[in-house]
Amino acid sequence: MTTHETTERTDPPTFAEIRESLADAGRRYREIAALMAENEARAMKNEAKAERGMAALQRAMAETDRRMRETDRQLKKTESYFTSQWGKLMESLVEGDLVPLLNGRGIAVESTQERRKGRRNGEHFEFDILAVNRRDVVVVEVKTTLRSEDVTEFLTKLSAFTDWLREYRGKRVLGAVAYLKSDSAVTTYAERRGLFVIRATGSSASIRNAEDFEPRSFS
Repeated sequence: MTTHETTERTDPPTFAEIRESLADAGRRYREIAALMAENEARAMKNEAKAERGMAALQRAMAETDRRMRETDRQLKKTESYFTSQWGKLMESLVEGDLVPLLNGRGIAVESTQERRKGRRNGEHFEFDILAVNRRDVVVVEVKTTLRSEDVTEFLTKLSAFTDWLREYRGKRVLGAVAYLKSDSAVTTYAERRGLFVIRATGSSASIRNAEDFEPRSFS
């Protein structure tokens, strides 16, 4: 049987071996130092990138906020304009034009009411102007811009008028739409459905229906 024996080295390392060990340790130190420097540089780069990303996000949020404030300002300005125009149209109709216009069509108005509104049977209702005499009540819908859907909705309201305002049962219920701007197709639609069509022009208003127009009774 053959056996192999290992023996520990007892003689001191040579100068060359010591120098080689020191050189190897130096290489390892430099490698570790380089790796640490690389990691530090990568961390600094990521931090700078994160800071730039945060700055970009903050700029984007600031721009979004600015645009939202500008949009809100424009909406308020537009709302204010249309509210003002609607108010002027209401004022013109109530104070000067509506009564003589209806009188000229054979409806002798005795009184007018503005913004008649209430609630009945769980339903909310509101009518802009009522022009009344002993026989008739003319219900006027006022729009800055009159659209076909406005006419359709108003016709539905007229069909329920005496259910909401029962004191007018027995009277002839007539309808009218008054506006500043509209399309001819819309006004034709309104007239064909039996409504008076009143257009405001500047500080006055006029009925656009034909002279032989016969209003529809919604009672």
